[in-house]
This record gives sequence, structure tokens and C-alpha cells, in this order.
Amino acid sequence: MARERCSTGLDERCRDDNGTIRRKRSDTLIGTLRGEYGENFAAGMRSDATLGTLLERTGAESLAEFLRHKK
Repeated sequence: MARERCSTGLDERCRDDNGTIRRKRSDTLIGTLRGEYGENFAAGMRSDATLGTLLERTGAESLAEFLRHKK
């Protein structure tokens, strides 16, 4: 089964049908996110941990907030 590409805007980010940027699900694995954000993403976390666990431990409400405060 082929995976359908999401529609993107000028910034090449995946968007929902109404045009808003899609949020990452809380069950997304850290290992998957490292493929997108680099091997140093969430250093110290296991690759089989979830985004939800990372957000809970850091107090961030979203991936975007976590990324903003890590820089």
C-alpha cells in the first residue's frame, strides 16, 4: 500500500485539508524524529521513547515549543 503524500505549502510542511500545519502525534517515536531533526534530537532519550514522553518530561506542550526552547 503506497503512502499518500500530504499537501504542502510554500514552506514544504505537511498540512491538513484546511491548510493548517499538521501536528506530530504523541506516539511518534524519538527515533523517527531523529530522522527529521538530526541524530542529536532529544539527546539522552531512547529512540523507542515517544514524543508524548519527551513533552511530558520537558514540560513543553508541543514539538514546536520543544524545538523553540532547545535552540
